[in-house]
This record gives sequence, C-alpha cells and structure tokens, in this order.
Amino acid sequence: MSSTNVIVIGGGHNGLVTAAYLAKAGRATLVLERRDEVGGAAVTGEIAPGFRSSTLAHAAGPLRPAIARDLGLAGHGLELLAPDPPVVALDPDGRALAFHRDPHVTARGLAELSVRDAARYPAFADVLATLGGFLRPLLDEAPPSIDRPAGRDLWSLLKAGRRFRALGRENGFRLLRYMPMGVADLVDEWLETGLARAAVAARGIAGTALGPRAAGTGANLLLAAAADPAPAGGASFVRGGLGALTAALAAAARAAGAKIRTGAEVARVLVRDGRAAGVILATGEEIPAAAVVSNADPVRTLLGLVDPDALEPEFAERVRHYRAHGAAAKVNLALDRLPTFTALARHERPEAWLAGRLHIGPDLDYLERAADAAKYGECSAEPYLDVAIPSIADPSLAPPGRHVVSVYVQFTPYRLRGREWAAERDALADLVVRTLARYAPDLPDLVLARQIITPADLETEYGLTGGHVLHGDPALDQLFVSRPLFGWARYRTPIEGLYLCGAGTHPGGGVTGAPGANAAREILRDLRARRRSPSTPHTKTRRVT
Repeated sequence: MSSTNVIVIGGGHNGLVTAAYLAKAGRATLVLERRDEVGGAAVTGEIAPGFRSSTLAHAAGPLRPAIARDLGLAGHGLELLAPDPPVVALDPDGRALAFHRDPHVTARGLAELSVRDAARYPAFADVLATLGGFLRPLLDEAPPSIDRPAGRDLWSLLKAGRRFRALGRENGFRLLRYMPMGVADLVDEWLETGLARAAVAARGIAGTALGPRAAGTGANLLLAAAADPAPAGGASFVRGGLGALTAALAAAARAAGAKIRTGAEVARVLVRDGRAAGVILATGEEIPAAAVVSNADPVRTLLGLVDPDALEPEFAERVRHYRAHGAAAKVNLALDRLPTFTALARHERPEAWLAGRLHIGPDLDYLERAADAAKYGECSAEPYLDVAIPSIADPSLAPPGRHVVSVYVQFTPYRLRGREWAAERDALADLVVRTLARYAPDLPDLVLARQIITPADLETEYGLTGGHVLHGDPALDQLFVSRPLFGWARYRTPIEGLYLCGAGTHPGGGVTGAPGANAAREILRDLRARRRSPSTPHTKTRRVT
C-alpha cells in the first residue's frame, strides 16, 4: 500500500464509501468518527429492550447498485428488502392508494378513485422514468468544471447533449419546464386525485424546508426519479436496519485496508501554506496526512473545522449564506402489536400493504400548510409523516408478535418560535401519535416506548448543522454545479488537499453513497496527478502542546 495518507472525517455512509474506494486504490486511509459507532445518520438503535429500528433515516436512498457490487457488500452481510407495494398513501377518510412497482397494477387501484388518473398514470410513470433516465448518469459523476473544463468534462457534456437530443422534442421540452417548476404544478398536469398528487409531490420536498408549490421542487422529483423511477418512490430497507448497511460498508473499507477509529473527534483541520496537512483531535493528538476528506456538512467543515484565516473572506461569507436550516425530526415507537389501519381493514393481509412506506399527507394543501407553519417557527397540527413498520419485513427488530414504527416527521423547524426543543420533545411525540391515531385508532393504546429525535438533537448528537438531514436544502441554487456553492461543486475546496464527500455535495442527500463514490474518484485523480515530494507526510501521530 502507498504511504500516501488520507484522513476521512466522519464515518457516515458517504465517508465509509469514500474510504473503501480510496483503500481499494491503495491509499492508506484512516476514518475518524466522533461517536462510538460508525454510521452517522444511517444507524440502528434500540428504542426499548428488544425493540430496534433505524434511528434516523429508515430507508436506503436507494444505494447505488455499482457501489454495492464494487465493494462486495453482500459478502459483508448486506441484505436489502424491497416490499411491494413500496408506498401506500392513506387519508383520514379511510381510503388507501397503493403505489406498486408495476404502474399498471397501481392504475387498477387508482381507478377506484379516478378513472381519468388510472388512464394517465402509466404514461406519467413512463415520462418520469424517461426523464430520470436522462439524469441518471449525472448521479455518478462530478459536475463539470465551470472555469476550466477538462477533456472528460467536455466529453460528458457532449454525451449529455446526445442524450438530450434522444429524448425527443416533447420530453426535452418537459425536462426544461419541469426542473424550475413547483412539484405541485408538475403533478397537477397529470393527476387530479389529491391523494395521488400528494404522494408523488412528496418526493420533491422530502428532507427540505420547501413546500410543494416552491419553485425548483420539480427538479428534486426528477433527481429522485433518476435514482428510482417509481413516481411515489421505493422502499429499500435493510435487514437489521440501516446500521447493517454502514456495518457492511465499514467491513468493506477495513477489508480493503482502511483503518477506522471511533470516539475520535476532529477539532480542527491543519492547514499549512494553503494546503490541508492533517487534523488535530479534541484530545490534542495531531495526525498528519496528504489529504483530508470531510463527510461533515459544508458549513461545519469550512466554518467549524477550518481556521477562518485559511479562507478568503468572500468565500467564507458565501458559506455563511448556504441554507442549512433543517425541518425534520424523527419519532420511533415500540408497539405491543401491529395496529389496525382503518383504510386497510378490508384487506385479507393488511401487513403486506404495511411492509413498505406509509405516506401521511392526503393532499397538496395539507403539505403546503405544514410547510407554511414551519416558516414561522411552528409545527403544523397536521404534520406530513413518512412512516415505516420495518418489523413486518424484518421480525428480528422486535420481540415475537410485537413491532416497531419508524416515523419521519417533516416541517419541524430547527428554530421554534418562542420555545426550545428541549421543552417540546414530548409534545412532538404526542403530535405524531395523535396524527397516526386518525388512521389507526388503536395505535395510542399499543405504544410501549417512544424515542424522540428533534432537529436540535440532529445538530448536537449527530453533527448536522441546523439539524438538516440533507446537509443543506436541495434548492435550484444549491444543486448540481452549485452544490454546495457555485464553482465548488467538484468535491474540492479552496484549500488544496481538503475535500468534501457528504450529502452537501452532488448529487445530494439520501442513503445512496453517490457523493462518497464520486468524491473518491476526484481525490484519486488529484493524488495520481500530484508529484510526490519529500515533504509528503507519513503515518505517525504526535500530541500538540
């Protein structure tokens, strides 16, 4: 293995992907994780004795298939679960709409709500799949350089131009229109049923502080379709919870030669002569390196781990204006048994429809009102929820006959108006249980334990600036060549040898691993191009006095 050292700050899934690829390429790689376990936002935790759930994110993004193959994750214990239907949308009037993987099967169920929608839905699914297919190659490569495009950038642009021409006039026009649109307007053009429109539009706002009528949320839907073309998205679960995925990534990284240290908090990135030279831990230990890669969000990295004098004032000011005020929380429940959902009571096997994700947000106005409340520091009395009951597909997560429920709560503002999250934790869980009771009246009586993660917890416990699960809003001005900042979208920073590999880089959040894999390729290009000099650091540590 080469003596060139690379330090990866943070053992979240993207950091582990980057480390695994770097180690496979022969680079001596060290992962430093602040917490006592790797995984970041992709971990499995215990709600109560015998009850386990994915603590934060509850579904893979989905993980890019090439990453799973390249790193041999199946050989390290990864088992993905893909229930069908992956998504079921519920409304409080007792109706349910199942989004199956086959759009024609979905259309048959949709016919009970709207004959018109049933006729149009397969064509809508085909259009999303086509536009997502055009964008899919962009997920697996760095955005092109704006100032000095290299030959490979020009070649990528040429290929993109050919793919765009192959879309044809109608779909090419759709792509250009849909990207800047509000996702509500996009789905309005295809569907009339409120439940169907809201379930699809939710993909354009998931993880953001944006309502469905915000400009640019159409681009989020199309990017989501690039990863999974199903209009309402998929449900890619991991046996053992998402912690099993990051455990497999850690095992793959170690098998490739990477070293991983937990309980190792990085206090500062060392910068000498404009170049990253290593890190200093909170204990005072200094670890030199030829390159430093941060899986932390851009704000925490550039304004928290780097000395302010190392950045140009104008650039630092741009980072301060990077929008990363989160609007999501998580509530996990341990239940005595499976609740009875009113909309599914007539089904012979309701658990088959409950094995995927449940969408709670019956129409576009409901979602918009929830977003509006968050704008003013409030939680809507009718929150948008994304719900999973992973113990149906994976009974090992709970004692026999019992279940766990994982609830992603969107539009819970990072800053509450006139209150602090420390005093509102139980109120949040009460709100979630009360909302679910509208769909499953017996659920409140089944709750044995609750785990509550507020936006403040996301920042203090998991290191997410502003409690933002995506490391920053995926708005039009913070996507592709502008993620995180225009001119700095290729995983590099103004400090030579300091890189970003987390969800604040292209192609953004979700447990896909794509930012980590793309960053690794760019880092390896730089390391191969750099002429080795006698000053290159070697593996050693020393304590700062």
